[in-house]
Amino acid sequence: MYKKIAIVTGAVKGIGKSIGKQLSNDGFFIIIVDIDETGANKIIETIGKDGSQFFRCDICNAEDVTKLYEMVFETYGRIDVVVNNAGIIRDNMIWKMSKEDFDFVVDVNLKGTWMMCKEAAKIMREQKFGKIINIASRAWLGNNRGQSNYTASKAGIVGLTRVLALELGKYNVNVNAVAPGLIDTPLTRALPEKVMQRLIEAQPTKKVGKTEDIANVVSFLVSEKSNFITGQIIHVDGGRSIGSTIF
Repeated sequence: MYKKIAIVTGAVKGIGKSIGKQLSNDGFFIIIVDIDETGANKIIETIGKDGSQFFRCDICNAEDVTKLYEMVFETYGRIDVVVNNAGIIRDNMIWKMSKEDFDFVVDVNLKGTWMMCKEAAKIMREQKFGKIINIASRAWLGNNRGQSNYTASKAGIVGLTRVLALELGKYNVNVNAVAPGLIDTPLTRALPEKVMQRLIEAQPTKKVGKTEDIANVVSFLVSEKSNFITGQIIHVDGGRSIGSTIF
């Protein structure tokens, strides 16, 4: 009998990497889903070859997603958790943003999450248990200039999460979303120092979150301690969703 099985997309770096490690520590066998095969080898070394498996999957490709779920279910006979973390950004003001950049972000962030949820729902509905966690963003609130595509995709994830919680609740399947704020990742480290300082000053807590802060919330949401929680959007953003402290 295998341990509980968790699929984590975008698990090679940043938030997804921390989620994979935390769930592994929680006793899950991790299916690492990404397009970065080189990075995946390093993650498997960290988690352990007996505690994880890599599957290269483009979540925008329906055939890839179907093959992923078929492989996991045929091999392990169950899927307990799916964490939809994979996402991209292509920022620009709307008058400069190309149609290609809008489509790409929405395809990966929203359509990719939708396809992962669809295949998960088929299996979890039949097995009468499961937990789906969608990684949204504080940006879904719509107060980030230059992110019309990203904001639309993350707002879509919030709506998707709430609808799926309604559709799957009677099958003992919980669906929730986590909305990170300013988190220390390779992306934020690349920001100019002045920009980063301004973002920190806007935080009520005056600090940057860690990827482990997101992983800890996901760990709770996939545990039995959260069995009566579904359809919720949990902001992990140092209070930034309340508002800015810059006047």
